[in-house]
Amino acid sequence: MKTLQDLAAIKEEMRKEMALRLGKEADGAKYEKHVLMCGGTGCTSSGSMKIADELERQLKEKGIDQKVYVVRTGCFGLCERGPIMIVYPEGAFYTHVKMEMITEIVDEHLIGGKPVKKYLYDETVTEGSDEIKSLNQTTFYAKQHRVALRNCGLIDPENINEYIGRSGYEALHKVLTSMTPEEVIQEISDSGLRGRGGGGFPTGTKWKLARNIVPDADIKYVCCNADEGDPGAFMDRSVLEGDPHVVLEAMTIAGYAIGASQGYIYVRAEYPIAVERLRIAIKQAREAGMLGDDIFGTGFHFDIDLRLGAGAFVCGEETALMTSIEGNRGEPRPRPPFPAEKGLYQKPTILNNVETYANVPQIILKGAKWYASMGKDNSKGTKVFALGGKIKNTGLVEVPMGTTLREIIEEIGGGIPNGKKFKAAQAGGPSGGCIPFEHYDVNVDYDSLAKIGCMIGSGGLIVLDEDNCMVDIAKFFLQFTMDESCGKCTPCRIGTKRMYEILDKITNGNGTLEDLDKLEELCYYVKTNSLCGLGQTAPNPVLSTLRFFRDEYLAHIVDKKCPAGVCKSLLQFVIDKEKCIGCGMCAKQCPASAIARTDYTAPGHKLASFAIDTSKCVKCGACIEKCKFKAISKQ
Repeated sequence: MKTLQDLAAIKEEMRKEMALRLGKEADGAKYEKHVLMCGGTGCTSSGSMKIADELERQLKEKGIDQKVYVVRTGCFGLCERGPIMIVYPEGAFYTHVKMEMITEIVDEHLIGGKPVKKYLYDETVTEGSDEIKSLNQTTFYAKQHRVALRNCGLIDPENINEYIGRSGYEALHKVLTSMTPEEVIQEISDSGLRGRGGGGFPTGTKWKLARNIVPDADIKYVCCNADEGDPGAFMDRSVLEGDPHVVLEAMTIAGYAIGASQGYIYVRAEYPIAVERLRIAIKQAREAGMLGDDIFGTGFHFDIDLRLGAGAFVCGEETALMTSIEGNRGEPRPRPPFPAEKGLYQKPTILNNVETYANVPQIILKGAKWYASMGKDNSKGTKVFALGGKIKNTGLVEVPMGTTLREIIEEIGGGIPNGKKFKAAQAGGPSGGCIPFEHYDVNVDYDSLAKIGCMIGSGGLIVLDEDNCMVDIAKFFLQFTMDESCGKCTPCRIGTKRMYEILDKITNGNGTLEDLDKLEELCYYVKTNSLCGLGQTAPNPVLSTLRFFRDEYLAHIVDKKCPAGVCKSLLQFVIDKEKCIGCGMCAKQCPASAIARTDYTAPGHKLASFAIDTSKCVKCGACIEKCKFKAISKQ
C-alpha cells in the first residue's frame, strides 16, 4: 500500500459497514447487523470471549451468520456493567451479558428484530415506548468527548482495514507528503498537547529538542511508555487493546518529525491482550507498507518493535524505562543530560505515553486550533481518567480538560453508592494527592490541581467516601512506592521506609505528635533529594492528607481513635445490650469464640443478650455483617 488512493479505496469499502455502527446510511452493507462484544481485559476476565464464541455458534446453527457480523472490540468504558455487547444499527446496549442470555437475544433480537429490553442498559430504555436511547444520551457518555478513545469499542483492533475505515494512516500520509518535520512539530506545539503520563511536559517542545539539540545524530529513537503501573490505572492498556494502530501511526509521525528510524513500545508483560494486539498490528502495518522501508513511496524508513517489562513501577520513569530496553536493570539515570540529547543507547530519544500518542493523528488531521479549542488555559484537549473506588460507574471516561471533579464523579460516574458521602478523590496514584470535599468543584487540569498540591498524573482517579481512613490511604500508597523503589538512591530507598514505619506506628495507636513533625520533615527531604520523579513525588499522598485531613492524624495520635473505623488496632467492637435480642447469630459467626451470652435480658426480649470479650476479638467484622438488628458497632 503506497498511495492515498489505496487508503481511500479501503476506507470506501469499510464505510458501508462502519456506517452501521455510527447510525448513518449503510446502503450496500454486506451485513444487516453488527454485534460488538467487548474484548477488553475487564470483560474478557468475565467470560466475554466465550460468550462471543457461543453467539457465533448459534448464528451459524440458525443460518444467519452471513447476515450478522460479530466483532471482538476494545473497551466501551462502562466497565462496571461488563460483559458488554452492543447490537447495531439499533445501538442496543446489553450489559452484564451471560451465556444463558444469548439464545434469547439471538431469537428475539437478531432473528425477530425486537431488542430484549430486560437485558438492556436501564438508561437506554423508555417506559411504555419501543424507542432505545443512544449511548450519547446516557449520563455516563453524555458529557464525554472522545479523542484518544475515539475508536475503542467501535472497531476490531485486530483488523487494520477497520482502522483505515476511520481515517487511519491518513495523518501519516499528510505528514509525509505535504508537511516538513518543522511544520509537524509546530502543529503539535500549537495544539497545546502536553504529556499525559503525569509530568505534563509540552509534547511539541520535547519533539523540537530531540530534532534540534543534536541535529547531526546518526541514529535517533522514538519510545512509547506503555508500562502503566499506577494502582487503579488502566487508560493506556485500554487504548492498546482497542486501537493499537493509533499508537503505531503517531510514533511513525513522531519519527518523521525528529528524524528517527526506529521506535520501541515498552509494555508490561502483565498486559497479554494488549501485547498480542500490538504484535498483530505491527505485523499488519508492515505488510501494508505503513512500517518499514519507503513508507508511501516517500523514502522515509521507520519501524517499531516491542519490549516487554517485568512490571516494575520505576520503569514508568523515562530514563529507567530506556535502561530496561537496553537490557539492564531498570534504574533511573541523573539528568542532565536529558533523553532528547542522550537517551536510549546514548542517542537522542523522545518518550511519550500511549494516551499522548493517541491524540497526535487527530491533531494532524483536524488541526491545532481544533484541539486547542477544547480544555482550559494551559491544559488543552481532553484527558482520559480511570474511575475506581467508591463510585457507581467504574470505568474509563474522557472529558475536556477543566471539567470539574464534581461533574466527573456525580454526573458521569453516577455518584457514591449506598448513600455515602464523598470524602476525597485520590488523583494521580502514588505520585498524586487527595482532593478533599472542599475542592469538589475544582477544575481538573494541570494548573488548578497544582495549586492545591495535587496532580493529574497518568489519570487514575480513585473515589473515597466517609468509610475511608485518610491515614490508612496515605499508608497504602506509601507502601506501594516503598516496595517499588529501585533502591538506587538513599532518600527514596530509606526515606520511604522510615515514612511508612511512622504511618504504621500512627495507625497502630502508638504515634506521637513528634512523629507527625518527623513525618512531615521526611516528606520534604525525600521530595527534594530523590534522584528521579517517582521518588520526588512519593511523599505527595502523605503531604496532601496532612494538609487536608490533619484532624484524622491527630485523632489517631491524641484520641487513639480512627474516625472512619478502619484501623483495627484502634477499634473496639461493642454489643448494645438493649438492642441485642439474644439470637446468637453473632456468636456462631465469630472465628475467635470471643462472643458469649450474658446474664442480662433487655426489656421486651426473651433471651439474654451477648457481649464481646475484647481481649479475644480479632476485629474481623463478621459479627456486624450478620447482625440484622444493628446491635453491634465499632467504637
